[in-house]
Amino acid sequence: MSPVCEEGALLSVELSLRSDPHSFLGEACHTVCARKKEKGKCDCHHTRVSTRVTVMAFDSLTSSAVRLYEEFLEHADSRTTDWPLMSSPFPQTVIIVAYIYFVTTLGPRLMENHKPFDLKNTMIVYNFSIVGFSLYMIYEYLMSGWATGYSYRCDPVDYSNNPPAVRMAWTCWLYYISKFIEMLDTIFFVLRKKTSQVTFLHVFHHSIMPFTWWFGVKFSAGGMGTFHALLNCCVHVIMYTYYAMCAMGPAYQKYLWWKKYMTSIQLIQFVMVTVHIGQYLFIKDCPWKFPVFLYIIGLYGLIFLVLFLNFWYHAYTKGKRLPKLEQNNTALRNANGAHHGNGVHLGNGVAKGATNGFTNGKTNGVTNGFYGSNTVHAKEE
Repeated sequence: MSPVCEEGALLSVELSLRSDPHSFLGEACHTVCARKKEKGKCDCHHTRVSTRVTVMAFDSLTSSAVRLYEEFLEHADSRTTDWPLMSSPFPQTVIIVAYIYFVTTLGPRLMENHKPFDLKNTMIVYNFSIVGFSLYMIYEYLMSGWATGYSYRCDPVDYSNNPPAVRMAWTCWLYYISKFIEMLDTIFFVLRKKTSQVTFLHVFHHSIMPFTWWFGVKFSAGGMGTFHALLNCCVHVIMYTYYAMCAMGPAYQKYLWWKKYMTSIQLIQFVMVTVHIGQYLFIKDCPWKFPVFLYIIGLYGLIFLVLFLNFWYHAYTKGKRLPKLEQNNTALRNANGAHHGNGVHLGNGVAKGATNGFTNGKTNGVTNGFYGSNTVHAKEE
């Protein structure tokens, strides 16, 4: 009698799971307990049944999650499925988690009793490589749409296999891969024992960019959502050229007079991104398949616009990055005697008289920086 009753209770639970997997546990336990108390006719083992119910529940939820994930991917761009790292978001997640663990925990621990690495030549090659890669992506973005037909207003994604459409999707994938390469910015900090520059904002930026761009390439590889990537590549050409020249030593500092315009260039970039993507809110009948990506881009541009305006205010309006004479006058006017955070005054935008040092600046709106021998400079984007 007991085995039959137990199997009957489990069958009832299983049928309940199949009909309504979201409310199984309470009803299942209630069913088992009710049968157990019914005039002693049933001798069910509550613990055993509950355990099997829990296992069934987990299997049901797992199956539901897998089904939702598969349905989600059914709407993806089939052209990018077989490209490296694009089959699922899990490989990139492993890379990003490993990056976060290394730059925040493992790397500093390994470098604790180790001398800083001299990476001057490595950084020169790295920075100029980013410049070359960015120039190539600019050309590809222009030739696949932005200089050959895009209206700079409502430009939907072309999901066809036409050569320009596939070329645009491939360029988006290259930009996505570049975000992993740029993680070396942080790794260089760790290897040079400049861990104070590894801030939350810096790590968050370098982690969230590749993660979100995976979904961009997977679902919206092209159209108006790529305008910010084109602009960002243009800015990278300027900023990584600056970093490379700084790493080359004092002899090249006289050619860096344009350093003071770096923050202005960044501000212009974020204004352009925000205004361009904001058009979507006012354009009627724009056939964009996944509007959520446009909202994310707009929010991202707006956030970093605010961050850079704040940076501009504190760095220049309050005199922290003005020429030395103006900075001293500003300090006197403010009657607080405050100087630049690292005690170094900037004369022509490049600090002097320091050895193998650096100040913190911005990369894509986040704290970052590189230093060259016998020079100190702010890394801004």
